[in-house]
Amino acid sequence: MRILLAEDDRQLRESIARGLREASYAVDDAPDGARALFLAAVNEYDAIVLDIVLPEMDGLEVCRQIRRKGIHAPILMLTARDAVDDKITGLDAGADDYVTKPFDFGELLARLRALVRRRGDVLPAALSVADLVVDTRRHSARRGNREISLTTKEYALLEHLVRNAGRIVTRAEINAHVWDDNHDPFSNLIDVYVSRLRRKIDGGERVALISTRRGVGYMLSAPAAGPSPVVSSRDVRG
Repeated sequence: MRILLAEDDRQLRESIARGLREASYAVDDAPDGARALFLAAVNEYDAIVLDIVLPEMDGLEVCRQIRRKGIHAPILMLTARDAVDDKITGLDAGADDYVTKPFDFGELLARLRALVRRRGDVLPAALSVADLVVDTRRHSARRGNREISLTTKEYALLEHLVRNAGRIVTRAEINAHVWDDNHDPFSNLIDVYVSRLRRKIDGGERVALISTRRGVGYMLSAPAAGPSPVVSSRDVRG
């Protein structure tokens, strides 16, 4: 998933961005409101983390303009203000939730997961296609009884493919949701990571789940039928 982070405190911004990347998110960061609004307008984000106090344009105005542009990505506001009126103002501006500074990073991650969950009716605890199971809480995967060791970026790519199982996922879509603005869309990095995943997921297996649709993109599907991800019985309704 791809996150936009707007925070003017460089040390805090870099710390949050590092933590999000370690949690398998792709992150674009902005030091001011004008940059944040520009990035939100030109990229598709799964969630936006927006500090209220920003130079150029404050977070409340950025939030209002994002909503005026018809951008529906969930917005989590960061605020040092604990007054109820300030929180109400943020929510009225179009924010979905807020975290008061100082905050525990684990809480920030939990609130982000909750915001993304609200975009659908179900938060899958596990997604499965054939005998491949992806644990979205532990960021782990196994095929049959075999545990699969994944880097954070490999996991992010695999989760995106599994969430869209049964349909072709284009390179542009992968670039938009799995990589950040630092990625060169003309490089072969996506092909390299898909190749790595194919070796880890399909290597030594009788049935391959990942296929390449030349000139279009990639698809992860079960043999023949290619169903959508199966929701685990442990799934939690939001």
